[in-house]
Amino acid sequence: MHVKQKYKPFQIRQAIRDLQPEIEQLVHEADRQEKLAVLSANTGIAQGELMLLLAHGAGLEWLSHFELDSDALATFPSRLIHGGHILPILPPDGAEGADSDVLYLATLWPPDERIARWVYAVCGCQPYWFLVDPERLLRTISIHFGVGAGSLEPDSDALELIRENDDEEDESAAIIRFVNEVVQQAMRDRATDIHFEPRKESLQIRYRIDGKLVPVHVPPNLLAFQSAIISRIKIMSRMNISEKRRPQDGRITYGRGRQEVDVRVSTLPTMYGESVSMRLLNEQSQPTSIQDLGFLPDDERRVNQVLDLPHGILLITGPTGSGKSTTLAAFMRQIATPDRRIITVEDPIEYEIPQVNQTQVNHEIGLSFASALRSVLRQDPDVIMVGEIRDRDTADIAIRASLTGHLVLSTLHTNDAPGAIVRLADMGIEPFLIASSVKLVIAQRLIRRLCPACAVADTITPAMLRSCMLTLGISVPARFDPPEIMAPVGCEACSNLGFRGRIGMFELLTVSEGIHAQIVQQASAHAIRRLALQEGMRSLQRCGWEHVLAGRTALAEVMRYADAGDEQASEVEAEG
Repeated sequence: MHVKQKYKPFQIRQAIRDLQPEIEQLVHEADRQEKLAVLSANTGIAQGELMLLLAHGAGLEWLSHFELDSDALATFPSRLIHGGHILPILPPDGAEGADSDVLYLATLWPPDERIARWVYAVCGCQPYWFLVDPERLLRTISIHFGVGAGSLEPDSDALELIRENDDEEDESAAIIRFVNEVVQQAMRDRATDIHFEPRKESLQIRYRIDGKLVPVHVPPNLLAFQSAIISRIKIMSRMNISEKRRPQDGRITYGRGRQEVDVRVSTLPTMYGESVSMRLLNEQSQPTSIQDLGFLPDDERRVNQVLDLPHGILLITGPTGSGKSTTLAAFMRQIATPDRRIITVEDPIEYEIPQVNQTQVNHEIGLSFASALRSVLRQDPDVIMVGEIRDRDTADIAIRASLTGHLVLSTLHTNDAPGAIVRLADMGIEPFLIASSVKLVIAQRLIRRLCPACAVADTITPAMLRSCMLTLGISVPARFDPPEIMAPVGCEACSNLGFRGRIGMFELLTVSEGIHAQIVQQASAHAIRRLALQEGMRSLQRCGWEHVLAGRTALAEVMRYADAGDEQASEVEAEG
């Protein structure tokens, strides 16, 4: 490696002008960690390609992988790390030939001469720069120092690094930066929720990633800023910051580069202060088609057949957080064509869908699901989506809408598909109306996808695998040849979780002639389930097992939804 670097910082602006002259000022005014996203959003060029162009234009090298220099990290000012987004690294070619007067540094944006002078002044070494993936560098910084640690540190001489002018920073600006960094890190980690939870001796922050809560490494002095952080979030979501005794709800539209995230905010008074939950609704991270949801091929075909019907009801069931709204959104994206008028009634509207008329209920003015649905029927719809059937009035209107030539999509809170039939009957709907209108019931759960970069063959014993299969209700042949299944490990790509993203397990109950007769006879959910399994219905556990065999998920993920009892025995009996 040549120790002397032919770095040309004066050519950075010229490289940007060559791409698109009018955005030079936008990029110049953006924070260092946002410059690449701003440039990408305004040029339409992927960030990876832009990094290579900038590296070439500035005479820097691009590293796809780097290792931290632990010795240098221990003495390197943390304010430089956070303010300049810099990390000391080992030279890519190893320690041999390295110059003790040279400090090898990774950064996410070509540094200007001012930063280089600061590094030399503080460390006494000549910097040798490398460009690296911004997401990886920021994640590495948060792992070692905590999310937003640089924002809450006391001022130091190195603070001048991140100042564009000579104005002094105050605590308010630091809090604003900290909250922004917490949200930005959550977006990078694909989190769906952020929880700020006051404790006696700390303010805990946790992300929900792929359905699992993950503690966030935070600065040790975070508790001192608890009130200011909560107040900042309440200001952003337009809540009353002086009201701390009652729960409040708010909303933030958060923009970052091309991404615009709708954030639903909720506060709740607790023993040690207000707990804040932020739900991140990022449309770009949501499945856009039925294929993305994880339906097996034959199940996908059955869903498409029902979605092509002119009338009838398609119900999706499952507990809160099982992805029902996301599935409905994917269905509507598929059937939203110019020749179909689609109207929805939701609480709240979570995803904006092109060519769909979306209405949100408002209980304060008496606009409930039932009253909104009555008005929708006077709007000449072809397809109606009802966010949830909660009461008899809504169920009755939905049933009658389907019988008068409308395709109705909705959700119910039941544990399985047959339970939805019984739930409607419990609401007071006549069995013959249920049997005539309901065409398909889908029960679903979400399981985590294995990270393809680090999954390995599972070491489970044949005896244990056989036991798991029986618990899932999967018949095991007398001559058992154990299939190869995969297990999670954890790597940088998945933040050492072993999983990246989620996939659905689905149970589809088609109302056949036999099921129709059972419904009219007011059969129990257990009897309907037994007949459906005999007719070929694939249970949730069976669907999960298919995903395990295909290497999409781990056996442990599916085992979380294993129910011991008659249902599994029924399936084994039906298969046998």
